[in-house]
Amino acid sequence: MVNETAGRVVVGLGLPGWSTMPDVRSKLAPCALVLIAVAVAARPPEPPSKVVPLPDGERGIGFDDLGFSAALDRLLVPSGRTGRLNLVAPETLAVESIAGFSARDRFAGGHGEGTTSADVGRGLVFASDRGRRVVRIVDPVGKRILGEARLGGGPDYVRWVEPTTEVWVTEPGRKAIETFTFHAGDPPSLVPAGAVAVDDGPESLVIDATRGRAYTNGWRDTTFAVDLASREVVARWPNGCEGARGIALDEKRGLLFVGCEEGKAVALDVVHDGKRLGVAETGQGVDIIAYAERLHHLYVPAGDDATLAIVGVGERGDLRVLGTVPTAPDARCVTADDRGNAYVCDPAKGRLLVIADRFPPDGG
Repeated sequence: MVNETAGRVVVGLGLPGWSTMPDVRSKLAPCALVLIAVAVAARPPEPPSKVVPLPDGERGIGFDDLGFSAALDRLLVPSGRTGRLNLVAPETLAVESIAGFSARDRFAGGHGEGTTSADVGRGLVFASDRGRRVVRIVDPVGKRILGEARLGGGPDYVRWVEPTTEVWVTEPGRKAIETFTFHAGDPPSLVPAGAVAVDDGPESLVIDATRGRAYTNGWRDTTFAVDLASREVVARWPNGCEGARGIALDEKRGLLFVGCEEGKAVALDVVHDGKRLGVAETGQGVDIIAYAERLHHLYVPAGDDATLAIVGVGERGDLRVLGTVPTAPDARCVTADDRGNAYVCDPAKGRLLVIADRFPPDGG
């Protein structure tokens, strides 16, 4: 019998005279240890144990893209309506705030305001500003904006492309990814370098430096592979979604993950023509997803159901839901640090929910 009481795992075999039967006890002890291990592994994940309030967040924040930079050891938290790009230290949860982006006094829902996406390259942060329709260059140490480049359309995702020293910005209204060449200098600058046409997209964006590709979704059932050098779509893969949304990558193992709005996550093999490998059912209202490479865990928030699914990823891309955590209404975005924590946005209260992932690493 396995029983969990007050956070402790209690194992008993219900045998009379158990304590006086050393031979039986020695033979069954390994079984008891297995039962303990199974019970601990099956223990449900804990709800958010900590929260990170953000400056001016009490009136609500239009969150979208979240990220983590190992180079800066900071969470990247573009904070929409507030006009701030916030950097959060995972160790202390201290918040460093960079102002100067377009802002609004009232939160009307959604994420169409201010800065909503950012990425790091060459020690700088590149962040969108939807209100001014620009991508901005930010000094994360001096906490100041150094420059900007005007965009041809409304921005969505911003990504640094190390192999080509570029910044790519998705612009769904134009059905394109606009590209910029980075020039170091005083001040640094971004020079327009062309655009990638993406049918029925682009939604989300991730860079695969190992294979010289970027991956993005259409709005329905297709994922696109883009060659970084030629800036051309070189493959179109059916992903099994009805409404494809977020995207994440295990670059080492060549696994690409797609979040489906209807309530699931799919794994694709980027080495073998986007072959579908695994699927996991989650709550509804999936948007942004995140992946912890050290744990081989995928985090899939469901905004409609106010839950976060923690999904284990096997060596061959098989997916299984390890547990589900309650979050907040409309919590559709997530990122993960390198310490075993996931961070889910809480738009109505303008904060992050911190979820400690206690599950063991998956997939070898």
